[in-house]
Amino acid sequence: MQTVILPGGEAVPALGMGTWNMGEDPGARTEELAALRLGLDLGMTLIDTAEMYGEGRSEQLVGEAVAGRRDGVFLVSKVYPHHAGRREAVAACERSLRRLGTDRIDLYLLHWRGQVPLAETMEAFLALRAAGKIRHFGVSNLDLDDMQELWTVPGGRDVAANQLLYNLGRRGIEWDLLPWLREHQVPLMAYSPLEQARLLRRPSLAGFATRHGITPAQAALAWLLARPGVIAIPKSANRARVRDNAGALALRLDAAQLAELDTLFVPPAGPSALAMI
Repeated sequence: MQTVILPGGEAVPALGMGTWNMGEDPGARTEELAALRLGLDLGMTLIDTAEMYGEGRSEQLVGEAVAGRRDGVFLVSKVYPHHAGRREAVAACERSLRRLGTDRIDLYLLHWRGQVPLAETMEAFLALRAAGKIRHFGVSNLDLDDMQELWTVPGGRDVAANQLLYNLGRRGIEWDLLPWLREHQVPLMAYSPLEQARLLRRPSLAGFATRHGITPAQAALAWLLARPGVIAIPKSANRARVRDNAGALALRLDAAQLAELDTLFVPPAGPSALAMI
């Protein structure tokens, strides 16, 4: 399994699974559980969720999926910005732990920036880590200015990741934010790496995949896996997609293929506002 090294030295899978919108439809639950469990069997042992997803129902689904194999899974969850205060974050984390059926979250993220000062959120995260409730903490959807500010507050330099929208069609962060993250050794967790499947319908990607004997999903994910310090977390709501996604782990795009993708999905030519979904 390809891995990414967190700032503290721990290796985590470079390809995991997202769960946005999962756990909300009772009729889909059996297949969603089967998909998550298959992904774990195939080595995608990092699962990302959030208290926002289905107002906790996604966390409950993940907790059921990892029951009996918790120690082999790297769990990521996220706290609402309005729950990110020094007391509120502790209470929110406790609720997430109960829904997940575990005694610790491996990586706990601020979902996006709100009104709570970053210094207060870091204080809460440090307290949660000291209590053993979380093992690592980080952020999500923070732009360059946010990250530079975070670097000035106590605990800010301990962040283990920034989770961002990043895929072949959303490359704006490559201009300034991604170089900053690499310079400061902060891994990037790429959410919506397939743009909620919209990227797979792009004729340019479909043509590339056909020419190289792979699927569009595998091409898009292999491109991310070729980039240092990037963890991709495609949503995996059924077993067929899980198997397709996992196939990217066996691929290594060469320099010519990467250059071809650069002509099809052009890198940014200047700064832009941080993209979010």
